[in-house]
Amino acid sequence: MNRQIIADLAEKDYNSIQNKIGDFLKGEITERKCQGIVFGLSGGIDSAVIASLCAKFLKEKSLVIIMPSSKITPKIDTEDAIKMVGTLGLEYKLIDIGAIHKEYSKYLEPNPLAVGNLGARIRANILYYYANARNYLVLGSSDKSEFLIGYFAKFGDGAADLLPIVSLYKTQVREFARFLMVPPNVINKPSGPHLWQGHTVETELGLGYDEIDVILHCMIDKNLSIEETSKTAEIPISDVDKIYQMYKRNEHKRITAKACSL
Repeated sequence: MNRQIIADLAEKDYNSIQNKIGDFLKGEITERKCQGIVFGLSGGIDSAVIASLCAKFLKEKSLVIIMPSSKITPKIDTEDAIKMVGTLGLEYKLIDIGAIHKEYSKYLEPNPLAVGNLGARIRANILYYYANARNYLVLGSSDKSEFLIGYFAKFGDGAADLLPIVSLYKTQVREFARFLMVPPNVINKPSGPHLWQGHTVETELGLGYDEIDVILHCMIDKNLSIEETSKTAEIPISDVDKIYQMYKRNEHKRITAKACSL
């Protein structure tokens, strides 16, 4: 893999970025006449960055919902999330969705993938419940890498009113997290939505985010072909094609519902 591309991606003015995101969030709250924001904190790096930004710019207008599924979510993730809200001084609620998920599943035909994604959609239900109750906006934690390849559950963890870090690749989110002084163990843990036991990006896709980011940067930002991307990125063409197919196949996740033109 071409390490220089990763180094170039990571070179950003993160102080300027944090201020732009802060202004964006405050501006949206004012423009939409809302009282604050609510978001889920998983214990992973993306939501940790969101939490750090909200603590800096919207501390008194933020509500954090920590929603583990006790039999699936790694214990360390829940512990990290609780430690983080304590350190940042953010209001939070801890809701174990395991029982909800189990009860819900009793009434549905079995399908492992759909049941896994159901957990993400239950979390979205809870976030929008509090958004509705408090006149808050829901923040999503999708980064550019996940957004482009559709690595999220439609109307689940992809459901949001605002996407503060969607212009940053995962590589850049990691650097941003260091700038924001997110705990190193959160920055360095394997990324994954944990919709089932052992669920990480690398186990599901067979690629790490460094490789994914290099591929996406070449294809999307530089508009290179699959062949050109493989050569420039120094990544096998089969892996490049895998990411390209995900980008095309999941396009429907990046747009609102398609209307019938009459």
